[in-house]
Amino acid sequence: MKTMDDAGPTKGKKVQSAEVGTEILKALADLAPSTSLKRLAEYLDMPAAKVHRYLQALIASGFAEQDPLTSHYGLGREALYVGLAAIRRLDVVKVASPALAELRDALGQTCFLAIWGSHGPTVVQVEPAQGMVTLVTQVGSVLPLHGSSTGLVFAAYKSGLEEGADPAVLEGIRSEGLHAIHGLLMPGVNALSVPLFKAGRELAGVVTVVGSQASFAAEPQGEGARSLLEMAREVSLRMGGEV
Repeated sequence: MKTMDDAGPTKGKKVQSAEVGTEILKALADLAPSTSLKRLAEYLDMPAAKVHRYLQALIASGFAEQDPLTSHYGLGREALYVGLAAIRRLDVVKVASPALAELRDALGQTCFLAIWGSHGPTVVQVEPAQGMVTLVTQVGSVLPLHGSSTGLVFAAYKSGLEEGADPAVLEGIRSEGLHAIHGLLMPGVNALSVPLFKAGRELAGVVTVVGSQASFAAEPQGEGARSLLEMAREVSLRMGGEV
């Protein structure tokens, strides 16, 4: 039978192992999308053999993965699951989710919410409409910064993202409070995007309505745009911001 003295050191080692594993996961996130064992060990200032041992355990649990072609390491599916679960607890996701579903029902089109993630505009909530476009609107998808309406709205309102974008387009987004595209990201697919703000007029996320040209005209002065702007105003006000 183990005594308290026997259990103490074992528990301490487990806590230490958990701390090391957490540090490795954080480093994988910092060095994303992938990194070599040597670079990871240098970044952590740990012996490569020790890092490799922990990586094997993380791979076995699904929190890390290794590219069979490059042998580089990156975050695994379970890490993505945990990250998305944490994201969903953000105020903007909690506040916007019910309104997103109502907007989908009102317009009959797919609606989604994106926030600024470590790799760019990241989809965190999707309300799909039956038969509508879902190819680029999966939870976890990272959208192109200057090649999507969602990304361009981020570029218009988030400091440091303007380079490479058409200044006239960004100014138009700020002036109108929304952006419409027709076939920019995918041929035959239209989209409308609006910003969501929290206190201090800080950008909290971007809501986008997307659909095929046959069913969604995506007109900046149309009914869909008016519904989208009204939804954005209500959600922003609930977060202490305003459109």
